Parts: sequence; structure tokens; C-alpha cells
Amino acid sequence: MNATRRSDIRPGLRVSIVLKKDQRTGKLTEGIVKTILTNSAAHPYGIKVRLESGEVGRVKEIFG
Repeated sequence: MNATRRSDIRPGLRVSIVLKKDQRTGKLTEGIVKTILTNSAAHPYGIKVRLESGEVGRVKEIFG
């Protein structure tokens, strides 16, 4: 699975995202995808999602 392709990400998947405030450090936050926010089919920095916890960031890893 590829974190830069929208087709590989769907609600309910467990993923790691990087929050906007953590982009410099690269600290990852894990959670379950609630909503996909990126409209395009792909994005070079990762697809932007909202987790069930309400946090928003770009997907870096997909656990399935």
C-alpha cells in the first residue's frame, strides 16, 4: 500500500500520520482514518486525513 495514493486509503484503516505541528521533527501519530481530506488521486507528501480522534495530518504509514 502506498500512502501517497488516495485509492489505497479508506475510512477504518489504522495509519500513522504526521501532524502539521510535527512536520519539522517527523513525529508520527497513530490512529484510525475517519475522513479523507485530499481530493486529488495522489499527493507527493501523503494523503491528508482526519483521524477518529479529530487530528488532521498526512499519511506516512498504512497498517491495514
